[in-house]
Amino acid sequence: MKNEKEQFIYVISDSVGETANKLTQAAMAQFPENEFTVSRYPFVRGEGTLLSILDNARKENAMIVHTLITDDLSTIARDYCQENELFCFDLLNPMVDEIFKRTGTIPTKEPGALHQLNDNYFHRISAIEFAVKYDDGKDPKGFLEADIVILGVSRTSKTPLSMFLANKNLKVANLPLIPESHIPDQLWKVNAKKIVGLTNDPELLNSIRRERMIAYGLNPDTAYSDKDRINEELEFAQNLYDKLGCLVINVSTKSIEETAAIILETLQLDDMSYDN
Repeated sequence: MKNEKEQFIYVISDSVGETANKLTQAAMAQFPENEFTVSRYPFVRGEGTLLSILDNARKENAMIVHTLITDDLSTIARDYCQENELFCFDLLNPMVDEIFKRTGTIPTKEPGALHQLNDNYFHRISAIEFAVKYDDGKDPKGFLEADIVILGVSRTSKTPLSMFLANKNLKVANLPLIPESHIPDQLWKVNAKKIVGLTNDPELLNSIRRERMIAYGLNPDTAYSDKDRINEELEFAQNLYDKLGCLVINVSTKSIEETAAIILETLQLDDMSYDN
């Protein structure tokens, strides 16, 4: 018997296809009980290749999500899906056509235009390199050059958040907070508006740290996961945040994306990236 909850999705692009994939992932997240099989086909540039993919999609009654910008390929996909009663979602062309109608500017119809090695691309690479160089307080000098300085006790997602923001073209340095550690002099020279203090709920932090130790094959009941120690660390961090007068975010119920959005909005930083 056919499993009605199992669905097939083909993500087709004449470039990387990340835009269509992100949309697909966002849609699937609304149906956690369903089973999805996603097949990705990036850099599709030939008619024969496209038709072969569409033939396979027809056999599985798959949904088609594509970002084929060239007229011939997008037309082939549209006509094929109409003739074979396949769902087809063209993510790019309707918007491109509307901009053309409003402005009269002829679109380039160039595959992968979003991924060209322009200034934005090199700024992003530079920001990522900066985040790696100044991760975990490796060099306090980075605090003075950073767009954002992230502080937090262990397991508050400092590094993942730094890398996420680096992909937004922001130079980020972070510093792990330990009660016994010395706070670098450079930190006190940073504008408090650039500093973000991360905190977490003690119970959740205890669980996260225990799981980390188990993953390493170690005893989960150590000073690292001790509840009294965790409370001591969190109190130390909060006292520092109060002295600095910086933004404080409790990450216990927030994803990396949500935390980043709060930072960008509160600190009024320009998001110079393009999700592609």
